Amino acid sequence: MTIHAFIDALPKVELHVHLIGSASVPTVLELSRRHPGSRVPTTEEELRAFYVFRDFADFARVYGAVNALVREPEDVATLVTGLARDLAGQNGRYVEVTVTPYAHHVVGMPMRAVTEALDIAARRSLDEHGVRIGYIFDIPGEYGAEAARITLDHALQEPPQALVAFGLAGIEQERVRHRDAFRDAFRAATAAGLHSVPHAGEMTGPETVWEVVDHLGAERIGHGISCLDDPRLVARLRETQIPLDVCPTSNVCTGQVADIKEHPLPRLLEEGLFVTLNSDDPPMFATTLTDEYRVAADVLGLDRAALAALARNAVTASYLDPGAKQALLAEIDAL
Repeated sequence: MTIHAFIDALPKVELHVHLIGSASVPTVLELSRRHPGSRVPTTEEELRAFYVFRDFADFARVYGAVNALVREPEDVATLVTGLARDLAGQNGRYVEVTVTPYAHHVVGMPMRAVTEALDIAARRSLDEHGVRIGYIFDIPGEYGAEAARITLDHALQEPPQALVAFGLAGIEQERVRHRDAFRDAFRAATAAGLHSVPHAGEMTGPETVWEVVDHLGAERIGHGISCLDDPRLVARLRETQIPLDVCPTSNVCTGQVADIKEHPLPRLLEEGLFVTLNSDDPPMFATTLTDEYRVAADVLGLDRAALAALARNAVTASYLDPGAKQALLAEIDAL
């Protein structure tokens, strides 16, 4: 069996993928034609050019334009089931999808309608594609206290059945001035039983990672790659084994890492940190979860044992029930 065949056969779990960013080119074209007058191109060639980013700010602009196409509950359900279909084709078994309720709120979608769409989509994904869904509700950090309040209200008042965690994403440099609002929101969310899975250390330094570890109760961290700039933080993460959801191609596309050959994934593993491999916004970055495993093997030099360990880590770090975890781990071990 070749290394690529081995990767294809691995049962996969995706823990870091954004609902809007998961939209395939055909889905985005469908939405842009369904909702004319947007800034999103309506031809495949123009859309692929639209997805070439100069830096994170440019990516955020494009992401926002695509996000504005999601205007109705059925649009939300279409995105979830499309993601499940794409993962099923990669032997994906479970995905924790990051959903941003604030984005749906600002275009006038009621909480209940969004939740019903998410519930319907989770059932369809399992019935039609065999992929189980978990949801993470995240605060877009640059929108501050209002976004924190709306996200928390939706999570506590009208949660989808598969809601498992509470997150924080967006532009990290904007967080400091809203620090107390985010701390309060995470305190309430975790008190209600949700897991804490904020992004940190993607576009800022170790201080952002320290904040989510010490003050947001992070049980898993999106990205976290800048932790390597602080040996004391590396030691803390090694000791606690807080998982880092690493997304190599994403980091290159948004300018956080200069070249894929320089990605710190191997060093994170050498440091004894708990790492999972993820796609983040796959169509926007011209990648898939399978492609991320191939990059890890072909470019970063990971062998089969290391790839299997990453697959195991994703299962272990997920919020699947224990029985489902054990079944997936047994499959990986058998392979």
